[in-house]
Amino acid sequence: MNQIANKQTPVHAAAGIIADLRRIPKQLSPALFYDQRGSQLFDQICELPEYYVTRVETAILQRHAAAIAQAIGAQALLVELGSGSSIKTRLLLDALPSLAAYVPMDISRAHLLESAQALAADYPQLDVMPLCADFLQAFTLPQPQRAANRVVFFFPGSTIGNLDTVQAKKLLTRLRSMAGNNGGLVIGVDLVKHPDVLRAAYNDAAGVTAEFNRNMLVHLNREFSAAFDVASFRHAAVWDSPQGRIEMRLISDREQVVTVAGESIKFAANEYIVTERCHKYTLPGFRALAQACGWVTNAVWTDDADQFSVHYLRAA
Repeated sequence: MNQIANKQTPVHAAAGIIADLRRIPKQLSPALFYDQRGSQLFDQICELPEYYVTRVETAILQRHAAAIAQAIGAQALLVELGSGSSIKTRLLLDALPSLAAYVPMDISRAHLLESAQALAADYPQLDVMPLCADFLQAFTLPQPQRAANRVVFFFPGSTIGNLDTVQAKKLLTRLRSMAGNNGGLVIGVDLVKHPDVLRAAYNDAAGVTAEFNRNMLVHLNREFSAAFDVASFRHAAVWDSPQGRIEMRLISDREQVVTVAGESIKFAANEYIVTERCHKYTLPGFRALAQACGWVTNAVWTDDADQFSVHYLRAA
């Protein structure tokens, strides 16, 4: 396994965080979820019975791994955005014995290194090149020792749904440019479904998602000289039907003032911070979005209930 190919510290400067907390409504970047503890909690969320996303997407990847691998082709440089534990990736790696290299990319350095080391041990013939970077910021791909025929990005988990339309277009357009005319993108996209299913997925009975959400404040306290009373904020996830998205919130139980890097942020009782928005797509809607960013939908795979979709996009 190579060393970190290109360490880039995510841009979450205190000034930007303070500006976000002074918005109406207050908000924070979902990237702040993923310190080491947050990454571990998210792995637990993926195992919860209510959280269908990982289970259904994994089933799609298992069922169609051969077809996806055929679309990716031999000697590709496979780059995974937000790789986490790279569990789903193994389904593709098993079907892609002739990759030029695999680049797991994540902002949590400790979690990234741990996962990359495990992959390198299990796939000794594979060049694993971990990249510590925030995919929402500009980054440079490492050069594999073996020449790659094409660059293919892997973006599972419907993380694209965490971005608003402007952000999603910006990212998809940048990936299209980086992939080049011969490149591709394998992307998981959550689909619109009954609101009760969506609410349950983000309000699990065991409270893991609530802990994951509040851990963002723990992260801010540790890394940005904040003084959040974490116990005074409660988790909520609501379905915003007009916008077609779940909105995760941290709600202040009382009127309070919180300092962040020496700046005072006022909270009214029941005022909330938006920590994440999870947009859900229709198949035609996502196809149109991809096309506007220079991609052509080459293939789409869904589960039998049409809860989730995996797309292979090729450069237009």
